[in-house]
Amino acid sequence: MTEEARNSEPQTGPALSVVGPDEGATIVVGTTRMRVLEDGSHTGHRLAITESVLAPHTQGPPQHRHGLHDEGFYILSGTVRFTVGDEDHDATTGTLVMVPPGTPHTFANLTDEPAVLLSTFTPDLYVQYFRDLEEVLAGGRRLTPQVNVDAMSRYATEPATDLDGRRGRPASLNR
Repeated sequence: MTEEARNSEPQTGPALSVVGPDEGATIVVGTTRMRVLEDGSHTGHRLAITESVLAPHTQGPPQHRHGLHDEGFYILSGTVRFTVGDEDHDATTGTLVMVPPGTPHTFANLTDEPAVLLSTFTPDLYVQYFRDLEEVLAGGRRLTPQVNVDAMSRYATEPATDLDGRRGRPASLNR
C-alpha cells in the first residue's frame, strides 16, 4: 500500500472534535486574548485554529516570515490592518487574508473598537509560540524583542530583518 493510500484511509478514534462557545484554552499575550479551538491534536497536527480578540490600538508583532506554515486570518468583526512588505491592507468583517510561507507580514488593530479574527495555522506548530510568550509573561519576565525572536526561531519563523520598523517599510523608504 502506498503512503498516499494510507493517509486517505479513515482515522480511528473520536469521529469529531467539538469546542463550545465557552471552551478552548485561553492564551493572553499583552492586549490580545486568544482562544485555541484546535491545537492540532485532532487533525494529526495538520491544522490549528484560534479565535483572537485584538483590543483597540493593539500593535502586532514586528514583520516576520514563517518558513514552514501557512497562516490564515478571517475577520469576524472589526478592522485589522495587515502590513505585507511595504503594503498596507485594511481587512474588514468577512475578509480572509492568507499568508503563505516566506511572506513578510504583521497585523494591528488601529481602531477604537475590538477586532475579532479566526486564524488558521497549517501545520499547527505556531500555536505553541503563543503559549511560549504567555509563559514568559506569566514568569514575570518582559517580552523583549530578543525574547520574541528566540521564541519565533523555535517554530521556523524569523523577523523580516530586511524591513525597517513595525510598519514594514523597506529600510530605504524610511530614511
